[in-house]
Amino acid sequence: MSLKETDPAAMYSLSCCPRSQVKRTAKRASYERSEAYALIDRLKTAHVGFVEEGEPRIIPLTAWRLGDDLYLHSLNGGRLCKQLESGAQLCISFAVTEEWVMSKSAYHHSANYSSLVLFGKARRVLDEAAFDEAFKAIINQLSPGRWDQVRAPSVKERKATALFRVPIEEGAFKSRTGGPNEEPEDMALPVWHGTQAV
Repeated sequence: MSLKETDPAAMYSLSCCPRSQVKRTAKRASYERSEAYALIDRLKTAHVGFVEEGEPRIIPLTAWRLGDDLYLHSLNGGRLCKQLESGAQLCISFAVTEEWVMSKSAYHHSANYSSLVLFGKARRVLDEAAFDEAFKAIINQLSPGRWDQVRAPSVKERKATALFRVPIEEGAFKSRTGGPNEEPEDMALPVWHGTQAV
């Protein structure tokens, strides 16, 4: 029996395994889909990691969400297309630095950030209606109603484009907010401390 069958609340959380569990400063972690989804929807730029011929690769890609699925696209028949279509395990990350955290000591300088790491496998979208629905989603996310204003993909453009769906199942969101952590003996130093816009 799956976790989702035994715990209805799990339907709203990302699954967490040893590889996806946040260990360092675990109190900053969240497995709530709402936080993960908000970051995906805001950034729409992912770094997709995989292993090719025994070597690691990371490629930045436009990525967007429709429901509980992440979508990626590539040149049909290209190197990335073949990798995604192979069903290999992917590690997909999103991250943004919100503020620099300036401390009275060099050691305690930090950043306020939001980040997300997902694990999953890509599945190629072959159905034409699903293909259009996914691209309609990203275009309308960029500018509401724009899909109805632009020309739909041509047959040639459809053949040139490979679309992949990655079910959003396993991963972790992590963030930091607030000011610097200071050592008590540093508080008397005549140095400004606080947060600074990126």
